[in-house]
Amino acid sequence: MRASRGEEHISGAEGLFTDKEVERAVRDYLKRADTHPRGRADGIHLSIEKLRSTPREITGLAVSTVKCDSPRRAHTIAATLLGEAGVSDIAVRAALKVVRAAKTMRGAAVISATRGRRIEPDQRRGVRTSRIGVDKRTRSVLARALARQGINNLTVKEALALASKALALRTVVAEFCVSDDPDYTTGYVATRQYGYVRIPNIKAKGTARGGRVYFLKDGASLTGAVNYLESKPALITSTSEIRRVMDLDELLGRVNS
Repeated sequence: MRASRGEEHISGAEGLFTDKEVERAVRDYLKRADTHPRGRADGIHLSIEKLRSTPREITGLAVSTVKCDSPRRAHTIAATLLGEAGVSDIAVRAALKVVRAAKTMRGAAVISATRGRRIEPDQRRGVRTSRIGVDKRTRSVLARALARQGINNLTVKEALALASKALALRTVVAEFCVSDDPDYTTGYVATRQYGYVRIPNIKAKGTARGGRVYFLKDGASLTGAVNYLESKPALITSTSEIRRVMDLDELLGRVNS
């Protein structure tokens, strides 16, 4: 589903569903497009497509939330986590420029992890991760685990799914995301080492700027990565640890101990 108002992108969503689940998914997506905090859409485009290949089965990333009280601190946390994954300082600065831009892209930027250059084929469109879902049994397990931490909502579950698909590709070093939803002020960094790490207060409430960045290993095939992210179906069939809220130092020590 893609919803827009004039030239402005309002919201988007997708998933992998069985035949019996499609009707409910359509209702949910239409409701979301009609009640989004960015405003009511005047154009909603909905497509339903049968998969032509069996989805790759993947495991959802571990989930953590770190304590953070300001955008300045949030950017420091993000830079630390990205640096631990092998992302250079210049690449981190390039990513911050993307998420602070006045105009939000529909897709994600792709930045070389060491050189810090934007390399996606179309910088106005970006790269749109697609064809990702969670099987029915795992959805239930994940919902219960997230509920125990008070974060069982669509935003978290969909972000986790996208990040899990991206990091299942070995040439994707890390992901950094700040929502363009003016009411949602929690961003995240995703890496294989630390999982999907939520960072509260990454921007001021009411700010509609945001963006998503994938950091690609230098020398890796850009064509192969884009083809995987946009076209190859992936299904989350198992989960990882859902952790309590903790300080960054505690998370670093816990994972590395």
